[in-house]
Amino acid sequence: MSAEFLPLLTSPPVTASPSAARRALLARRIRLFVAATITYNVIEAVVALTAGTQASSSALIGFGLDSVIEVTSALAVAWQFAGRDPEARERVALRVIAVSFFVLAAFVTVDAVRSLLGSGEAEHSTVGLVLAALSLAIMPVLSYAQRRAGRELGSASAVADSKQTLLCTYLSAVLLVGLALNSFFGWSWADPIAALVIAAVAVKEGREAWRGDSCCSPAAALRPDRAAGDDDCGCSPGCDCCAVPGKAAS
Repeated sequence: MSAEFLPLLTSPPVTASPSAARRALLARRIRLFVAATITYNVIEAVVALTAGTQASSSALIGFGLDSVIEVTSALAVAWQFAGRDPEARERVALRVIAVSFFVLAAFVTVDAVRSLLGSGEAEHSTVGLVLAALSLAIMPVLSYAQRRAGRELGSASAVADSKQTLLCTYLSAVLLVGLALNSFFGWSWADPIAALVIAAVAVKEGREAWRGDSCCSPAAALRPDRAAGDDDCGCSPGCDCCAVPGKAAS
């Protein structure tokens, strides 16, 4: 058989771990995504808290406070990647992100219970509806981009922060539906019920971040001899970042 056809019958070559130049590029991308997340969430927090106070909307105020927590999480990752050795700071960054999830879950739960017990009816807020719609369109893009870069780099904290951003997307959807139902149908109970589901998700993500299960461990994930489908990569069950390094899942 001709030698030129032999590569077609053999196993595909294993992709090597990212080069130093590639890792530096990924780190710069993560810093860029984090900066964009911080900037947007600062604006989002100011608008949501102002509109929520004017409309007496606990959902909008809660959304604004969630944006503050988003900034805290993003700042933790920014601090990590500002150092010479980001991996050395990863554990601390994960702890900060985990705590921010727990704080978010606690606040959303308390606020949802207060709403269900009839703490007051919110007024219609056009600003709130527009803000929720914009966040629903913007936050998934930021989350996807940061998660993809974080997985390729093998950074658990970057992936955990992208999950925090994704959770903000869910809250945006909850806020949009809650404000719309309240404005058009007067169904004030819809928002707090959905918020309790978001709180449960936040607790789950916080536990994973605290344990460092948000992605593969950097050392194992970037092992050069690891082939696709190798489960020995330090991932929690079901984590789809157990892909060949350099070909991270979306």
